[in-house]
Amino acid sequence: MAEEKTADQVRAGHLDKLGPHLGPVFSELRDDLAWLQVKWAEYRELYGTSPERIDLLNSAAGLFFRILQDALWEDALLHLCRLTDPAVMGKKQNLSIQVLPVLFTDAPLREAVRTLVEQAVSATLFARDWRNRHISHRDRELVLGPGTLPLAPASRAQVSESISAIHRVLNEISERLLGSTLADDVITPPTGAEKLLYVLRDGLNAEAERRERIASGKYTMDDLQHEAV
Repeated sequence: MAEEKTADQVRAGHLDKLGPHLGPVFSELRDDLAWLQVKWAEYRELYGTSPERIDLLNSAAGLFFRILQDALWEDALLHLCRLTDPAVMGKKQNLSIQVLPVLFTDAPLREAVRTLVEQAVSATLFARDWRNRHISHRDRELVLGPGTLPLAPASRAQVSESISAIHRVLNEISERLLGSTLADDVITPPTGAEKLLYVLRDGLNAEAERRERIASGKYTMDDLQHEAV
């Protein structure tokens, strides 16, 4: 069994094999992508798996989970934009995949990465429209203007494909220069959305049983002292 490396050891390995310019950039982008994959996996667990899960969330706290759905959705779109923004915007330099092509001296690899970067940027155009006219700013014409061009169509499938497109950029570098393949998905910890769903299910069942005991007159004092903590 291979020894599991710490985050610092992985980062040091990138620096050693990829050099002082590409190494830190690749390492940060890899970690940033992994975090997006984790958050998106949690979103899908809650909202992209089955109608039964949606019903469970609505039964437990429909308003709260609608707010959470919108927040996680918009966060995913913003994260896609950050990972694919131009390398330079005004006087500001961004750490995004668009930085990568200029860091290669090997012409074939540089062009291969550039092509993949362009594909990823194209895949995330819909997210950028949402960011520019709805999330970061509230476009007046979009809200009030009749006949205004609507927001670009956006779906869970598009977000997943955008994440895959960004993954292909970093995986190309990893396979060519590090000799390893980046996982295209993540294993979420047991403390995430799936555990929450179990807790909600058990809680709703317990609440139904409590109400049944009260209705039948076979309740306990604990049943009558049911309060939020």
